[in-house]
Amino acid sequence: MAEPGAAPSHPVAAIKAARIEQGLTLRALAARVGLPYSTLSKLENGKMELTYDKLLKLAQGLQVDLGALLAGAPVAEQPPALGRRSISRAGRSSGASSQVHHHLYPAAELLGKLMVPIIIEVRARSVDELGGLVRHSGEEYLYILSGAMELHSDLYAPLPLGEGDSVYFDSGMAHAYVRVSQETCRVLSVCAGSGIQRLAQSAAQAWTLAPPLETDETPSE
Repeated sequence: MAEPGAAPSHPVAAIKAARIEQGLTLRALAARVGLPYSTLSKLENGKMELTYDKLLKLAQGLQVDLGALLAGAPVAEQPPALGRRSISRAGRSSGASSQVHHHLYPAAELLGKLMVPIIIEVRARSVDELGGLVRHSGEEYLYILSGAMELHSDLYAPLPLGEGDSVYFDSGMAHAYVRVSQETCRVLSVCAGSGIQRLAQSAAQAWTLAPPLETDETPSE
């Protein structure tokens, strides 16, 4: 049993603690974030993996800093990388999808990364549709592959971004991606910083359900 005041050992534990602290039942939280009650029950009971899209919805619904949830448990030290590489073939990355976005996670199976690349299809047309802005620790680089979007934040006016544009910003600034083009908007997002490995672990868990990517790792001596 964890000692009183100890940090939760996993984002699910942190989410449950926040739910209980706010006096919310599972059904009340499910209604607030738009997820089925059965999904939340399975998450809390360890019968379903926590993917990034669900983590994002729950952080927004509970008004909890996403970075605090991602940093809920220390990530085990990884041995020094001795020539690791991961090759992602078109159409074979693991993903998570919802009405407001679709995420692809290249190199999801590699843990201990210093950065987490994500290819995002931006679908939401407003911040309200996303459920609000989100913040987390670290830094983020965003490059527009196709279409157009706006980067909304709590410090700046909406920033229009079109194909070929890019922006680097502090993820601790609350932010959201909103699509403004009629055509599909796809972006490359690269996240780095404290606690970001929890996101990588969630992606890796989703990856186990998808066809394997080509990976190479030189054997250690």
